[in-house]
Amino acid sequence: MSFISVKKLWKEYGSQVVLENLNLEVKEGEFCTLVGASGCGKSTFLKMLLGQETASRGELSLEGQQFPGEPDRNRGIVFQRYSVFPHLTVRENVLLGLELEQKPLLGKLFGKARRDALAQVDAMLEGVGLGHALNKWPHELSGGMQQRLAIAQSFIMKPRILLLDEPFGALDPGIRGDMHELILKLWRDTGTTIFMVTHDLHEGFYLGTRLLVFDKIRNDPQNPEAYGATISYDLPIGRTDPELYQTIESSVSETSRKLSA
Repeated sequence: MSFISVKKLWKEYGSQVVLENLNLEVKEGEFCTLVGASGCGKSTFLKMLLGQETASRGELSLEGQQFPGEPDRNRGIVFQRYSVFPHLTVRENVLLGLELEQKPLLGKLFGKARRDALAQVDAMLEGVGLGHALNKWPHELSGGMQQRLAIAQSFIMKPRILLLDEPFGALDPGIRGDMHELILKLWRDTGTTIFMVTHDLHEGFYLGTRLLVFDKIRNDPQNPEAYGATISYDLPIGRTDPELYQTIESSVSETSRKLSA
């Protein structure tokens, strides 16, 4: 049985078709990178995996059961914009998730429970390279460090599925390289199943075990909302020959042209 199964999945908003006829089987522990033109439904698909959006038609299942309809601790997400709390220190930002999970009403841990949680937090922050910044405020951190903090917030909850929505798009190339190595290390250490949206085809090939290309292969110039995107390529990483790469790049560029027309 697949960990995640997608069968004949459609997403529509009224007369607008965003996604059409998606079919996908994902094993636990895979790292799937999603590429495609802006507006072709990649982030919508992430929201469906998170539980923020529901399918219009078709099936989306987790270990044979319908996907949970609300976000839960088994699914973490990291956005391009840093999702950290500015009024909390680095340490408090990461601790908050554990406190709310164990004490949802009070939102605070005490005694041994707090000491144990802080030990987990400090180990996680050390692992993402923020061990020196436990008591700093988010505004005192660089962009790359804030994104490390956001990643620590997600991984501290030990999610089975991690969703990354262009998490490194706002970072300069040098910092992006460091973040690539960090996310790969955390993925290998935890075995988390990852879905990552990126506009960078090179990044998609480098990070993922599978590359999923979202493409709007049907188009009606008179009614541009009549058709949605689907998964036109599902490639195990390793098939990175130049001809295939150029084919995918051309396909994404053509879809971008159609969507902006």
